[in-house]
Amino acid sequence: MTERPQERDPGLQPERTRLAWRRTTLSCTVAAILAARAALHHGTTTLSVLACALCLLLWLGFLAVAHRRLTALAATNRPRPLAPRAAATATLCTMALAVCAMAMVL
Repeated sequence: MTERPQERDPGLQPERTRLAWRRTTLSCTVAAILAARAALHHGTTTLSVLACALCLLLWLGFLAVAHRRLTALAATNRPRPLAPRAAATATLCTMALAVCAMAMVL
């Protein structure tokens, strides 16, 4: 008697993962907007414009990684694991955006 391998029941894990990516994307968006607002609130200087541009680039980098991951999650119940490079990019963008936003607010 041969046993068939059980099919994996992902349950709600893919949905929780999608929601986590969406929450993080929303948090990054809010941080970028608040940082840009704080930088440009007291007038535009070269430094504030450069800081806003950096925040925008970091936000776009994270958005690209998040979009790719959300697309992969929607395509199948069992997506491939997140590539180390994509994970590093998402982490770097999130941390750098938080640092930029904090620096501009303070």
